[in-house]
Amino acid sequence: METRANNLNLTEKEEEVLIQYIIDMDERGFAPKLSGVEDMANYILESRGAKRVGKLWAHRFVKRCTKLKTRFSRVYDFQRALCEDPKLIEEWFGLVSNMRAKYGIQDCDFYNFDETGFMMGIICPGMVVISSERNGRNKAIQPGNREWATAIICGNGEGETIPPFLIVQGQVHLSNWYTETDFPADWAIKPTSNGWTNNETGLEWLKHFDKYTSQRRKGKYRMLVLDGHESHESIPFQSYCKSNDIICVKLPSHSSHLTQPLDVGCFSVLKRSYSCQVDEFIKAYINHISKVEFFIAFKAAYQQSITIQNMKAGFRGAGLIPFDPQAVLSKLDIRIRTPTPPSILLESANSWVSQTPHNPTEALLQSTLVKSRIARHQSSSPTPIFETVVALAKGTERLAHENTLLSAEIRMLRKANEALSKRRHVKKTQLHQGGVLTGQEAIDIISQQEVDIQIRRDERQNRGNSNGESSTNRCCSKCGKTGHNSRTCSNNIIDPRLLDS
Repeated sequence: METRANNLNLTEKEEEVLIQYIIDMDERGFAPKLSGVEDMANYILESRGAKRVGKLWAHRFVKRCTKLKTRFSRVYDFQRALCEDPKLIEEWFGLVSNMRAKYGIQDCDFYNFDETGFMMGIICPGMVVISSERNGRNKAIQPGNREWATAIICGNGEGETIPPFLIVQGQVHLSNWYTETDFPADWAIKPTSNGWTNNETGLEWLKHFDKYTSQRRKGKYRMLVLDGHESHESIPFQSYCKSNDIICVKLPSHSSHLTQPLDVGCFSVLKRSYSCQVDEFIKAYINHISKVEFFIAFKAAYQQSITIQNMKAGFRGAGLIPFDPQAVLSKLDIRIRTPTPPSILLESANSWVSQTPHNPTEALLQSTLVKSRIARHQSSSPTPIFETVVALAKGTERLAHENTLLSAEIRMLRKANEALSKRRHVKKTQLHQGGVLTGQEAIDIISQQEVDIQIRRDERQNRGNSNGESSTNRCCSKCGKTGHNSRTCSNNIIDPRLLDS
């Protein structure tokens, strides 16, 4: 930290606590934004009744603090970050190495397969060239057809692939899928109700895989690296693998962006290439991407992106061929963990050296030292006592500031938890089958359901009256009639006195 100015909002001790709090959050993968730093400073200032910082304070604070800096953050899935534990990744690489050695798996028999989805008419954003006189951000036009299709792709460590397996939404095969697209003879199409894979489709793909790899294998066994999709863990899938000498190795959860060759080297290229093909349709004023256009675009994109070079690059980037776990471990730059608390000194009060305490135990040792020095002090200089008390005061101040920040964080988490709990416990009643509802239409349906429930309750009560006495029906509190409640009453009761006036 540079030489401090006299007009700073926070004291030196307050800034030290704030800096350490930011560093701790960063180490856990939750680096705050500048607005978050501003909020932390205001929490500290509010605790002592001071004025809030200005809008540019956080920017200037980070700029003059040598321990902090700003950078653009990546949006990072929490579960992926949670699973990026070097120990877990190392253990998985050890498993792969042992399995390959045990079954004698050669590079040509080492396969990876996975599904990747497409919304047929959606393209990826990208950099474009526009007129220098144009203001604002360019808006790309896309067909907008969001019909879902899935492609199952598979390749081995030598870059060889098997014909892709395409899943589209539908019930029957149509002749123009094949006659109008120059569809390759060995590619496969499977229509399903939603264009997604399932247990049945997974087994059908496995037979497709066996058909194209069983004759070209060099060893007895083939190894198949796959993710934890439900269809890959079904009993028929696993039984077929066992019966046909296919060894399955499951990827670590939420780690496919690091350890799966297809994700590392092929899928992003495939998606970009597909977007380019759709863009060509747009330039030709084809404004709706049907299955025919999808097959044409996918075929061109597949041939451009799923190449021997890209497949090999995927296995190399995933650290599998050549075997190099460090290629993945070196990319792990985030740790989701609770920071290790400051070391708690276990020494007795006799061995404690006067210093600023950083936790309650150290504060207790410091206060014990103060008491002992006061007890021993007679005519000697009071300087050591003063220094000890000052150190104790600094530690107390530090703990108070940390408590302020933690209390603010707890309030925020408690508020978020209450909102989440409220959403989870809201009664979910079916109102309408499909179609479009306005807010008023939904309220009317709810009101009618309440009336229907009340009528059924009254009818049950009438049937259960064994004494023959007429049961008292519930009436509307406004008009006194049955069949509805005050909420849905169409009559307004007007005080007669208002009519006379």
